[in-house]
Amino acid sequence: MPQCEMCGAEKASLTTTKVEGAELELCSDCSDFGTEVRTESSSSASTKYSTSSSSSSSSSSGGGSSSSSSSSSSQRRRDMFDDMETVTGDYDDLIREARESAGLSQEELASDINEKASVIRKLERGDILPSDGVQQKLEKKLGISLIEGEDVDDADWESSSSGSMTLGDVVKRNDE
Repeated sequence: MPQCEMCGAEKASLTTTKVEGAELELCSDCSDFGTEVRTESSSSASTKYSTSSSSSSSSSSGGGSSSSSSSSSSQRRRDMFDDMETVTGDYDDLIREARESAGLSQEELASDINEKASVIRKLERGDILPSDGVQQKLEKKLGISLIEGEDVDDADWESSSSGSMTLGDVVKRNDE
């Protein structure tokens, strides 16, 4: 016998009810806490997301949509994260060292780039990531790059004519 997902009572029949955004199988007593969901909408909601069972049913009704979903499975769709640059993990040390080598205090640097000194302190402690605007100002003022991988020389990664370059050719070991 099915069990109500809210009160746990075993009832002969349950209704699908939407309660605060969640669809639950509820008894008649608990279904008053939400809105009853029609069975047609629940079946269309299950086909909202592409699954193997829903793609076979959609291929009979709309062949164009199934061909696009099959091509997207072999090639990943570009999203906004593909164009984003990643801030390097040691940005706090880079900012501090560049500021100190320029002979600036945190307050002077903040004044020069029109930011608060507390922002500079938080950045140097690694408490916050720099916003795009602050990052650009710091890079311009201090002559550094806070983007991951931008300071890597491409010549280090070029393969030799024999093509036998390995990771060991590029890695710098600390014990040497």
